[in-house]
Amino acid sequence: MSFTFLVLMLAVLLFVGMLALMEAGRVMGSRSRSRDAEGSHAGVGVVEGSVFGLLGLLMAFTFSEAANRFADRKLLIVEEVNSIGTAWKRIDLLPSEAQPEIRDGLRRYLDARIEAYRKLPDVKAAAEEYTRAEHAGQEIWTRAAAANRPETVTPASALMPAALNTMFDIAEARRLATRMHPPLIIYVMLAVFALAGALLAGYGMAEGNSRNWIHMVVFSLTIALAAYVILDLEYPRYGLIRIDHFDRALVELRATMD
Repeated sequence: MSFTFLVLMLAVLLFVGMLALMEAGRVMGSRSRSRDAEGSHAGVGVVEGSVFGLLGLLMAFTFSEAANRFADRKLLIVEEVNSIGTAWKRIDLLPSEAQPEIRDGLRRYLDARIEAYRKLPDVKAAAEEYTRAEHAGQEIWTRAAAANRPETVTPASALMPAALNTMFDIAEARRLATRMHPPLIIYVMLAVFALAGALLAGYGMAEGNSRNWIHMVVFSLTIALAAYVILDLEYPRYGLIRIDHFDRALVELRATMD
């Protein structure tokens, strides 16, 4: 089952659940109204305002955080491209005899990183490429350290380790960024508040003599669609909202290394 299909099914279930609870709320409201026409809706507005206020706050929070993490992931791609490009240029500062092997290692490192991103969301296949990149990075570091022995180091060649450190740090930051998501309880609360709001909305609609299907469908569809977009933003390598095309910058950088 694909991620897109799973998220779509969750959104559909939320939509259907909200419609069902709105109808249930309307039935409950109608029965209460028949028993106590004047007092059945006393205080309902306060409760509705509280629930819908919390629902709006929670949706705004989760959407904002998902959008921020999406932007941060794009920024990390830019930083990784810049860091690898800087390391590539600083190879010129090393002794000439050490440059060919380090250049070859950096090409293999970047090839593995690109392949890892291409193979996502296949986590296992991507992990193998990440391992290849780590081995290539270790080899680059070893050779760069050997080229910066005390007897051969120069102020210019000493800049290479700093560039490699930055490159490896950003690679690790990108790896950890894929694991940064809100706790599951946040999404559970979002669903609970949406369903509770639907129940209260249906209860309030009992004052009318007929169902207002337009309001019921639009309200449920709006909340379900917002929830879908939040989840899609949160996992930009799985759904319809993708971050893959930003990785082209790495491919373009790799083309300059041939």
